[in-house]
Amino acid sequence: MKNILIIGAGKSSSSLIKFLLDKSDEENLKIIIGDLSTKNAAKIINNHKNAKAIIFDVFDEQQREKEIEKSDLVISMLPARFHIEVAKSCVKFKKHLVTASYISDEIKALDKAAKESGLIFMNEIGLDPGLDHMSAMKVLDKIREKNAKMLLFESFCGGLVAPESDTNLWNYKFTWNPRNVVLAGQGGAAMFIQESTYKYIPYHKLFRRTEFLKINNQKFEAYANRDSLKYRSVYGLDDIPTMYRGTIRKVGFSRAWNIFVQLGMTDDSYTIENSENMSYRDFVNLFLAYSPSDSVELKLRSYLKIDQDDMMWEKLIELDLFNPKKKIGISNTTPAQALQKILEDSWTLQEHDKDMIVMQHLFGFEIGGKKHQIESSLIVEGENQTYTAMAKTVGLPMAIAAINILKGKIKTPGVQIPISKEVYEPILKELENYGIKFTEKEVPYLGYNPNNVIG
Repeated sequence: MKNILIIGAGKSSSSLIKFLLDKSDEENLKIIIGDLSTKNAAKIINNHKNAKAIIFDVFDEQQREKEIEKSDLVISMLPARFHIEVAKSCVKFKKHLVTASYISDEIKALDKAAKESGLIFMNEIGLDPGLDHMSAMKVLDKIREKNAKMLLFESFCGGLVAPESDTNLWNYKFTWNPRNVVLAGQGGAAMFIQESTYKYIPYHKLFRRTEFLKINNQKFEAYANRDSLKYRSVYGLDDIPTMYRGTIRKVGFSRAWNIFVQLGMTDDSYTIENSENMSYRDFVNLFLAYSPSDSVELKLRSYLKIDQDDMMWEKLIELDLFNPKKKIGISNTTPAQALQKILEDSWTLQEHDKDMIVMQHLFGFEIGGKKHQIESSLIVEGENQTYTAMAKTVGLPMAIAAINILKGKIKTPGVQIPISKEVYEPILKELENYGIKFTEKEVPYLGYNPNNVIG
């Protein structure tokens, strides 16, 4: 049997585990799932004969090395900063590795050792990054075969709530790690290029510079991802005039989210005194000027110039931000952690809620002096709170890649992402069997600057 070790059994692991269990007899697989708690894994495994859940601590070197040595391939579902511990052990015991995270410099440094041992370290093989790479490269490779000149590449992705479960004014619920949502956009300016003009958006302006999209007759907005420029060389688009990657939300979300950014509630760099006993109302008041007479509500509206009949105000009220009785209940919390606690009250998926993944790529190119544009779009809805669209689109590409590595269908060794035909073609084809299929159509070329006006 081939042994697969999955480290981490969080929200995004359900479809990954189920897929491998369903294939375990056919592919002769034994699946070990390690986590600090076996509760979630045990629920998904449901006493399957080819799987076992174990309590696992990635920082217990003896246990980590023992389990990795017994495996043929390791799938790490841990936070990105912990992959390096797993990767080093995979090098030591000559085991393949699959992760959905961006390649770190530490992982990249293992490329030579991986190649020398014939190991495949497949990274960025989830949703975003992952499915975006594969679906984009499929179209880009087809365009290149026509000897076209690339003019524009834009890529947008978002984890949203499905229309039937869209029950709050923000049109949003947490479909993946809430902490990542609260901290989104931090760590440097968003960088991209439009019509050969470099653009930079600092964090404090990010959520007021949005693009509008129409996908399957639904209207969305998108804010810029942190660094779109690094993907020019990855995709072979070094000379492209327009390159932009963004995160999709329902229209109006970014304007409202900007309130938290301007107040400083998304800051994760310091801790708050007496946060455990602090009420939601007290938390909001931390960021407002002292007044012996004005209420917290009045101070906030005045500071951010929000009218009482503005929908923005209704969104804040809906979150119960001004409740003097609800407590943060976390000691030594950062503002971002406190805000996350408040949002989880309102934005946690309920048992029968469905989420929705939306992705769209735009490709602008020129052949024989004529400009063309291709629009490639994907919408996937989840089943319920456990088997979400997020878990499906993150987990299935990882699972299919793992099996293809074990079967020798993916042969090229080294630290890599899924941008070669050897990797993306069979994975995209199999994903279509699970309702993950992009719709491609040619649309009029718009670009950003059809009249060549300097911008």
